[in-house]
Amino acid sequence: EVQLVESGGGLVQPGGSLRLSCAASGFFFSMYGMSWVRQAPGKGLEWVSTINSGGGSTWYADSVKGRFTISRDNAKNTLYLQMNSLKPEDTAMYYCTKVKSYSNNSYYPPPGQGTQVTVSS
Repeated sequence: EVQLVESGGGLVQPGGSLRLSCAASGFFFSMYGMSWVRQAPGKGLEWVSTINSGGGSTWYADSVKGRFTISRDNAKNTLYLQMNSLKPEDTAMYYCTKVKSYSNNSYYPPPGQGTQVTVSS
């Protein structure tokens, strides 16, 4: 059974930083591209970032480019998202999930509970 457990969210002031983690189990983590997606209150899922299986290629939504960094540690079966210069519009539940297709940034429905990020003064 695929399990993805997100952690690291919290309340942070605008301009602050957070590092999210996603612990993976139940599948060969190192063989899959992984993505972070988010869902703001009252809105649908929004793709944030993707990293390929080896970690050598990354992609970002324009809204987070230059502020967020995705990375992974295949030895630890863990995915990360370093978030800097946070803005109130980054407030959302953040989920990690497996890549479905690199060509259109599609992903499988996130199986985890997510981690809440709230950016507010």
